[in-house]
Amino acid sequence: MNLPKIKEIRAYFMGGATAEKGSGGGDYHDQKGSHWIDDHIATPMSKYKEYEQSRQSFGINVLGTLIVEAEADNGVTGFAISTGGEMGCFVVEKHLSRFVEGKCVSDIKLIHDQMLNATWYYSGGGGIVMNAISCVDNALWDLYGRVLDLPVYKLLGGAVRDEIKFYATGARPDLAKEMGFIGGKMPTHWGPQDSDQGIAKDAAMVAEYREKCGPDFWLMLDCWMSQDVNYATKLAHACAPYNLKWIEECFPPQQYESYRELKRNAPKGMLVTTGEHHGNLESFRMLSDIGVDILQPDVSWCGGVTTLTEIAAIAKSRGQWVVPHGSSVYSHHVVITFTNTPFSEFLMTSPDCARLRPQFDPILLNEPVPVNGKIHKTVLDRPGFGVELNRTCKMKRAYTH
Repeated sequence: MNLPKIKEIRAYFMGGATAEKGSGGGDYHDQKGSHWIDDHIATPMSKYKEYEQSRQSFGINVLGTLIVEAEADNGVTGFAISTGGEMGCFVVEKHLSRFVEGKCVSDIKLIHDQMLNATWYYSGGGGIVMNAISCVDNALWDLYGRVLDLPVYKLLGGAVRDEIKFYATGARPDLAKEMGFIGGKMPTHWGPQDSDQGIAKDAAMVAEYREKCGPDFWLMLDCWMSQDVNYATKLAHACAPYNLKWIEECFPPQQYESYRELKRNAPKGMLVTTGEHHGNLESFRMLSDIGVDILQPDVSWCGGVTTLTEIAAIAKSRGQWVVPHGSSVYSHHVVITFTNTPFSEFLMTSPDCARLRPQFDPILLNEPVPVNGKIHKTVLDRPGFGVELNRTCKMKRAYTH
């Protein structure tokens, strides 16, 4: 079969500090008005009073959305989105494009390896550079699927289950239960700067939702890199009587010894999870070595579909689960092919968690949402990732090459 070559790659951005703020899309923190995702959530910046109330106050939404399009010489175009904004556009257009254009649409692993090796000297193995690489990689998988008229999950070997079950991340686990999700993950609102009073307040929140949700519904805590070992250990034990299923991302990404210590000290049966902000394969190998119970890479930040499949293989060899940070279709098509992903995450992006809004609204068209907490594999049967780009959004192409 003669496959086309990649004629051109293009990068666009929307939202963030250099465009219209509050645009949503790939940077789902870039929300307008009152929203649970920006309401006194504990962060590494919470120790500073002027930045404790709002994550937007310290700049969580400055990057905006990155959109990468890859066009084949037969006119077929694939695309993907991530975070990265205008800076990500520069990396794609001025550097990564040389490794993409002119290659066959099936040369995804070759392109991926060249992008990684060519950027080590300024990427550090993560951050905006890895977001850009991930976005290019995912766009190439989308293009390949569209050229072959197959969904990405079939390119990866096919589904190992008929449907994906989801837990919901948001401020209202009780509403998530009513919608059919298997669990609800809540953000913590307090940290070490709040001492034992902070632990008591977050434990009281868990107790409140345990009462509302009943004994069997999963409850989890997302700590978003805001704690130290002592605080995380005390919080875990304070929540143990309420059957907390796991405690997530208590520390900044490179504090591996802190994760090792928490794993040693956590209550028996409570899972320790992390990975959302880890940006390369090697970091997940380290987390696996430490014995983290669930690895949680973001497919749009860790290196794309190509790296996510490698992370899953590392975890599978040790009997560990991979449950990616919610990335909508970019996760769905991959995890339905993994035997060690028994469920997945759905991020509630409606302001009050009262309705199911597509995670990357409004940039994607036909983006599916769970029905009764599930998505059937047939929903994913359109070519590529099965979504289209909403070209009515205010996208800008800041650079060309």
